[in-house]
Amino acid sequence: MRTDLHTTSPLTGVRNLGILAHVDAGKTTITERILYVTGATHKRGEVHDGTTVTDFDSQERDRGITIFAAAVSCVWDGHRINLIDTPGHVDFSDEVERSLRVLDGAIAVFDAVAGVEAQSESVWRQADRHGVPRIAFVNKLDRAGADLDTAVESIREQLHTVPLVVQLPIGQEDGFTGVVDLLRMRSLVWGAGRDPFEEGPVPDALREEAHRRRRLLEEAVAELHPIALEEFCTESTVCAQTLAAALRDLTRSGEGVVVLCGSAYRNCGIEPLLEAVGAYLPSPLDVPAVRGTLDGTVQERACDPAAPFAALVFKVNSTATGRLTYLRVYSGTIQKGDAVLDVGARRTERVGRILRVQADRHAEVDRAVAGDIVAVIGLKAARAGATLCTAAAPLVFEPPTVADPVVSVAVETRRSLDTGRLASALARLVEEDLSLAVRTDPETGQTVLSGMGELHLEVAVEKIRRAQGLDVGVGRPQVAYRETVARGVSGLVYRHVKQDGGAGQFAHVVLDVEALQAAAGDAGDNDGGSAGDFVFRSTVTGGRVPQEYIRAVEAGCRDALAEGPLGGHPVTGLRVTLTDGATHSKDSSEMAFRTAGRLALREALRASVMELLEPVVEVTATVPEDAVGGVLGDLAARRGRVSGQAARAGTTVITATVPLAELFGYASRLRSRTQGRGTFTTRTTGYAPVPAAVSNGMLSR
Repeated sequence: MRTDLHTTSPLTGVRNLGILAHVDAGKTTITERILYVTGATHKRGEVHDGTTVTDFDSQERDRGITIFAAAVSCVWDGHRINLIDTPGHVDFSDEVERSLRVLDGAIAVFDAVAGVEAQSESVWRQADRHGVPRIAFVNKLDRAGADLDTAVESIREQLHTVPLVVQLPIGQEDGFTGVVDLLRMRSLVWGAGRDPFEEGPVPDALREEAHRRRRLLEEAVAELHPIALEEFCTESTVCAQTLAAALRDLTRSGEGVVVLCGSAYRNCGIEPLLEAVGAYLPSPLDVPAVRGTLDGTVQERACDPAAPFAALVFKVNSTATGRLTYLRVYSGTIQKGDAVLDVGARRTERVGRILRVQADRHAEVDRAVAGDIVAVIGLKAARAGATLCTAAAPLVFEPPTVADPVVSVAVETRRSLDTGRLASALARLVEEDLSLAVRTDPETGQTVLSGMGELHLEVAVEKIRRAQGLDVGVGRPQVAYRETVARGVSGLVYRHVKQDGGAGQFAHVVLDVEALQAAAGDAGDNDGGSAGDFVFRSTVTGGRVPQEYIRAVEAGCRDALAEGPLGGHPVTGLRVTLTDGATHSKDSSEMAFRTAGRLALREALRASVMELLEPVVEVTATVPEDAVGGVLGDLAARRGRVSGQAARAGTTVITATVPLAELFGYASRLRSRTQGRGTFTTRTTGYAPVPAAVSNGMLSR
């Protein structure tokens, strides 16, 4: 069936891909050039002018960065390209995660001067988790200090992949004018207007170097691909057709990554990049059939327009024209007016309109088929991560993962009359962005908004101010601390007995509590459940505690993880073992054992030696050489641990691990110490113990 589809279906020409990179690597500029070259737009948009198609939000234009993933569509050489421009800032990595969940391929963009940067590595790992094939584009070769070989080496060393370089730059830095295509051994030179390119023979000055690099490419491909190896051994070379087929196979299997180069700002290298997208990245028919579950059984759904309809919601956005729900259609066909089943919510809704998305502009279409990425109007309750199916063939897809928020602020309106409007605006924000969370502080009664970072929360609050016209006050950011067990307890006995007339409650449990790291060596014998950094198991023998009561004890223990004894923070990183227990013939129940599990673990945590954990981030600061001393001193004052320094083109790149709580306001301090010449980026690395002196000071307040 799939073979027939390959030979007859127009889906072979569809490419669903995203652009991934570190902030300021040039993702949005590349997207703009792709739209211009393909004829989707008639004027090149510029980030610095605020005229780009995908950065259409007013905050994106004001800040000069991509905040929200934007979808666009264009046509090139018989291929329909559905493209998602993703954010590069670490605070918006959840947007990248949701996008990667529905993409078939990606273009990874790297700065020719900086090479692999912190967020480049993070989004690469995200793509690895989703199994998304990639090609690489080394951008900004016209910049001072640009070096393709250095950037490629950083890809090899830091991303642990095999870069397969298929181009050689013509000229360096400001003299960069084009590339040599190593497959077809031709030159592509962009003129003074940079549009279009001229094809010609390899320049004499580069002929020897081009042949050397072509030989290196053949050898690298032959090491990874059996057909190329056979031809290489027989003919001592690999022809262009075999090389192209091998590069396609290696890209789609993830064994290698094709590397191209250019300068998006100068419009150099975009056409070859589009050719590579069509040649090497997969169509919806080339990726494995999507898997879902139904009543606990795994089912596959082929990318076939004739199959039952199934789609995944990956983004929800409220606009002036209505609620837009973005879908990736995995199988079947949907037409406007169709009824669809939201499987998780068990709710049937009707599709009013189907839109082909061009950032903030939309073109209405009559239907969408398997492989399409579209937006629909009419769905009132479907959230990101929801599975939409035909009611006759339900299926549930795994939703995108959502990271836990790490920073919180208290928000309130200046006028008490606006409290209801603020609550509605916050609910809409959380619906659109699942990495945001809203709660009410039980002690102060304040509304607390939590997110992935300071900038993330700034953007969210500013969105409320601009969209709703509300005067919103914001408290000082607070980080999300965690608690863990440094030294646990063994054999804690807890008896839950309640008798107040009628049926009573009885549960007897004995628990061991230990740090999860200490128990990692024997993690393989886990016969309980695990979620995040909590593991539960039972060693009860002889049926002293029935299986359904063991599950209830585990549920009770999970309830107790919400608040730890040190400061009411969530508890993580521990293993709980139910070693013994007892039941009563009449008074024991699942409710009694769940209550016993909750209260027993709370008591065990109070008896354990607990440790406070704080979120830490890896800071990469690029500063002038004459400011290094001051920056290092400031990082040390913020409890930072410097892990590396590297000189780069008159500047020094400092890498350090710093507690997130110490980074509030760091941008202003860095600008002050470097006379505005320093920049920094962050990447979340997890949690680390708070030093005793700091922890004691916090707990005493």
